Amino acid sequence: MIETVLGCLVIVSLIGIIFIVYHNKFKFSVIKIEEAENNIDLFLQRKLELLKRSRQVVIKELKSENFLEQLDSDTISDLNHFELNDLLKKTYNEFFQTLDDNEKLFKSESLVHIIDDLNSNEIDLVAAIKFYNDTVVMFNQLIVSFPSNIIRLFFGYRKKEFYSHEKREIYKILKEN
Repeated sequence: MIETVLGCLVIVSLIGIIFIVYHNKFKFSVIKIEEAENNIDLFLQRKLELLKRSRQVVIKELKSENFLEQLDSDTISDLNHFELNDLLKKTYNEFFQTLDDNEKLFKSESLVHIIDDLNSNEIDLVAAIKFYNDTVVMFNQLIVSFPSNIIRLFFGYRKKEFYSHEKREIYKILKEN
């Protein structure tokens, strides 16, 4: 009789410990994802600010009002991180294409300084996105693997999206194995 009670107590304790460990893994992943999102937001806002500053210089130098008009849109504030990143990536590429087409822009000292800041910010942004994607891969693995998928049901955790298609493909491969 005592052995049965002790055996049940040991099993319940092990289940409790497993529950706590995996719940903590979820909480830790959520904290890391939120931290990464905050960092990405800071770098995206900095990129937006630098592109707006560069726009003013390019318009002044080229006397063209039609340069990077999408930066003046009122809907930019309504975009989520993924949409803003896509828009700024496209704008960033358009900006550097304009620089390639108009080498006289490199004579502007203020624009060269902005370009340096943009490049530095881009390196930081790519690193923050990589950290986010790596953390999301770990989080999504918890979502689909046993026994953490049971804990996910209790707390309503849902899969997170990635910033790049490359990570989505890697996760699908991992999921299939």
